[in-house]
Amino acid sequence: MECGANHVKRNNEQQGAINKLYYVTIGIGNPPKPYFLDVDTGSDLTWVQCDAPCISCYKGPHPLYERTKNRLVPCKDPICAAVQESTSHDGRRCQTPGHCIYEIEYQDQGHSRGVPVTDFFAFRLRNGTVVQPSLAFGCGYDQHGEHSATDGVLGLGFGKASIPSQLRDLGVCRNVMGHCLGRQRAGFLFFGDDVVRPQTLTWAPISRIGQHNYYSPGLATVIAGKQPLATRQTMVFDSGSSYTYFSNHLFQSLLSAINNDVSKTSLKLAPEEKALTNCWKATTPFKSVLDLKKYFRTLILGFGSGKAPALLEIPPENYFIVTKQGNACLGILDGSRVGLGDLNLIGDISMQDLVVVYDNERQRIGWARVAGCGLS
Repeated sequence: MECGANHVKRNNEQQGAINKLYYVTIGIGNPPKPYFLDVDTGSDLTWVQCDAPCISCYKGPHPLYERTKNRLVPCKDPICAAVQESTSHDGRRCQTPGHCIYEIEYQDQGHSRGVPVTDFFAFRLRNGTVVQPSLAFGCGYDQHGEHSATDGVLGLGFGKASIPSQLRDLGVCRNVMGHCLGRQRAGFLFFGDDVVRPQTLTWAPISRIGQHNYYSPGLATVIAGKQPLATRQTMVFDSGSSYTYFSNHLFQSLLSAINNDVSKTSLKLAPEEKALTNCWKATTPFKSVLDLKKYFRTLILGFGSGKAPALLEIPPENYFIVTKQGNACLGILDGSRVGLGDLNLIGDISMQDLVVVYDNERQRIGWARVAGCGLS
């Protein structure tokens, strides 16, 4: 069964860096009120800023969600244990009798704390009808971090507390979802298995990484053009990350290859652009990331062994950013500086104009490069 699709948009951040967040508009409540939620495949918990009352809330695009007292998730509810498992708690943090609590921390040091509640979510089916299942999510009354362009986070991981898992448990649709994040600030997010044809995608089995609910196609061999950079690199798809992060070893290998290529051109080092520390300029400013093809190579990630590995190509326009000054900045960062260790995150920049499907029914991830992410 197919639940339908929602338009995805990208917020207008300052030039000089990638627009940070792709968000989707979700209607919550009865009648439904709109909320902008950050599309995040790297976490399970969906949460919305909430007047519980609020201890620390930023000024978001919509008024705070107003919880209903009788919709608090009690400690004994299995969804409480699922929420706390997904947010690194042991399921025993019900310090106030009768209701559950959560606290989630993100890689960028942001966090949300609050209580799980239930309410109706509005989803439009492909035949035009609307279903409104009651789902559990976080009523966040204490937030820190940069989420001001949205009202919260849409958790799309494969844990039991995630929206796709809850939709499956309720019989609304199969536990399959996907997204296409457009370079031109548009795209779509869908739930169910009837939006894209499976035969048009490259597929790789989902690989489990320790206790984390990451979507990973496993270990990759990484090649720049025809030059091998590293082998057995653990890769993760994370739409909640604006940039792509490589482990220190892989990052240094990539930077060395780029510097070697640049040394044979007229490109010169350019001033750093905030978080982007590796930038170059041409004799005339670049107008588009598409202008970078003649200077930088396509990265190829090969998953699986044997003669036919699943290949993911990342062209220069999917790992470079052109700033308002017309400089080319590397949009792949050193993950060791943010505590990722040997983990590599494939973030929004490298998933632009790429359809990605997360099939939790068959335990596989699929992808295909497209010309654009318009929703037909």
